Amino acid sequence: MGRLTGGDPSLLRRINSAVVLHTLRGERSRTLTELVRATGLSRPTVEGVIEGLTGSGLVVEAPADPGDVRRQGRPARRFRFHAEAGHLLGIEIGVHQVRVVLADLSGRVLDSLGHDLDGLLPADDRLERVRVAVADLLRGSGVARSTLWAVGVGSPGIVESDGTVRLGTAMPGWTGLPLGDRLRRSFRCPVLVENDANAAAVAEHWMGAAHGSDDIVFVMAGLSPGAGSLIGGRLHRGFGGAAGEIGALHLLGREATPERLLSTTGTPLDPLDEPAVTRVFGLAREGDPRAREAVERFLRRLVHDVAALVLALDPELVVLGGWAAGLDGVLEPLRDELARYCLRPPKVALSALGEEAVAIGALRLALDHVEEQLFAVEQAAPARP
Repeated sequence: MGRLTGGDPSLLRRINSAVVLHTLRGERSRTLTELVRATGLSRPTVEGVIEGLTGSGLVVEAPADPGDVRRQGRPARRFRFHAEAGHLLGIEIGVHQVRVVLADLSGRVLDSLGHDLDGLLPADDRLERVRVAVADLLRGSGVARSTLWAVGVGSPGIVESDGTVRLGTAMPGWTGLPLGDRLRRSFRCPVLVENDANAAAVAEHWMGAAHGSDDIVFVMAGLSPGAGSLIGGRLHRGFGGAAGEIGALHLLGREATPERLLSTTGTPLDPLDEPAVTRVFGLAREGDPRAREAVERFLRRLVHDVAALVLALDPELVVLGGWAAGLDGVLEPLRDELARYCLRPPKVALSALGEEAVAIGALRLALDHVEEQLFAVEQAAPARP
């Protein structure tokens, strides 16, 4: 596009449009007078912007409030953001489940659906299950696929900016998978792919345990823990998307692998899966001495992994999520041990979003993408798909 100057009328129109639309993104409708007061723009300018936004379908007229009645004539006209003009999806593709969340353009969740998966499913079969889950959710909600504006996806592994999984050992056939490209074939809108722990960190910051805290670490606790972090409210991915891969710290000492840490027999735990680990934690609660020792070793390993990130990033808050967060006795030892290892111990809390954290975070990423387009001033607001 050509060079823009401060007097460029098209640029000014886009700036004014973004200002008015941002004001209308709140939960309540506004009259023209209220918009003039809130934006500082002239009434003719606001009227022109509203005409353009209603023409594009981004703004609609709202019912009048009782207080809008004038002494003479009809009530003042009200306008609101047309959140129903389009829809967003947040998808978690996990080892044992696929979860899909549907929302309108304001981010309000409309419906969700989850399907259990076999952890050993090949990549093609796993992606087919994702497509089925999306189709089931859209059909059950009465939402057309053509109304989707953006799709966010959370997946285990190191995810590159184009959505390729550079390394993903949790699921068969995941390393090297062009996940973004494969999913874009199913949608006519942008598809954004992110590491699952990163997505969960975004979710907890948006509407979970980390709401109001801008420097946080989210720990996806499991057999191979991962973490996502926000610094100053912004997701920290690292140079190649590998930030927070604390599950690789065991490579510094091979004796610290989970199958050895959780063994109650002296030989590596086999199979190493969530049911096996749950059994070990259950025996520990019943007082089995070997199981209690195994759980203590496992928690010590988790604490060391988390402490490495805490010492490097100095977060205000550590949020513990993932399947291990549901096991008794995880939170207090983590809090106590971080107080021992860290120069300034952070607050520690359990995830408020539980098993929906990754899908909700993926939804937030889709919403961020749409908002960037809606409030962009170097191009027109996107047309409805």
